[in-house]
Amino acid sequence: MHLALVTCDALAQYQSTGVADEDHQLADYLRARGLDVTFASWSDAAVRWEQFDAAVLKSPWDYFDRPAEFHRWLDELDQRGVRLLNPTSIVRPNADKSYLRAMEQAGVPIVPTVWLPKGSRVDTAALLTALGQPEKLVLKPTVSGGAKDTFALTPDEAAAATAQLQALVDAGDFMAQPFLPQIQTAGEWSLLFFGGQLSHCLRKTPKSGDFRVQHMFGGGIHAETPPAFIQERAADIVQHFAPGCLYARVDGVENGEGGFWLMELELIEPFLYLDSAGPAAYARYANALLELLSRK
Repeated sequence: MHLALVTCDALAQYQSTGVADEDHQLADYLRARGLDVTFASWSDAAVRWEQFDAAVLKSPWDYFDRPAEFHRWLDELDQRGVRLLNPTSIVRPNADKSYLRAMEQAGVPIVPTVWLPKGSRVDTAALLTALGQPEKLVLKPTVSGGAKDTFALTPDEAAAATAQLQALVDAGDFMAQPFLPQIQTAGEWSLLFFGGQLSHCLRKTPKSGDFRVQHMFGGGIHAETPPAFIQERAADIVQHFAPGCLYARVDGVENGEGGFWLMELELIEPFLYLDSAGPAAYARYANALLELLSRK
């Protein structure tokens, strides 16, 4: 079975010292399980995707810088009959965080959000009012990753940055949310599912003085088990919104009222934290992959 492990040309800029090279460790493990694994950049025009039995998304971390090109690549895979894991029908809507709006409408609690379509007028005072006057206002693009063009601003900072924010919203869709102080104290939960089954969980925390939990910004990774109600909520989300997926990562935060707010359902370019969970996590991933590959 010949697989493409899909990565990107800009991989080096997202890697961090002190963090395991998950891609190569995973590839080595899959090869030990008898699979023929080749790394391939999604944007490499020279790749003959039809030579693979399946293409498995792993680290296409620059897709949000080239969304139109990425969608054309998905179309090309469909036209060539190339199987993608996760499926293209799932990946397409997941590439824009406006999918959270549809999930909220379907009953999934998300972080309170004001949606700013491209060209909207940025009124920071009105946004703060709509979001309950948080201590800081968070703005980020709906097509983004790795905290790109993401801001956490006090009311005064937001007012002073209105022109800059307006220029960004004039260029693309944005979302505004309240700053959640519990992320700096309790952190953010990530729950990893392989083949629809919970594999492992962790709590991510930002470094002191920051709000970004990504490891490339110095965020901490802690292998911990969240409360049962969070596990149940995450499992329900995956069951209803990630059918037929090899992997899904549910990111969210406790809301302080005994509930769980979804922050992201990551189905495209996940860091899976396999090394943090130990050898059994690699086995669970491989078993889910082999199970899906056995289905025609």
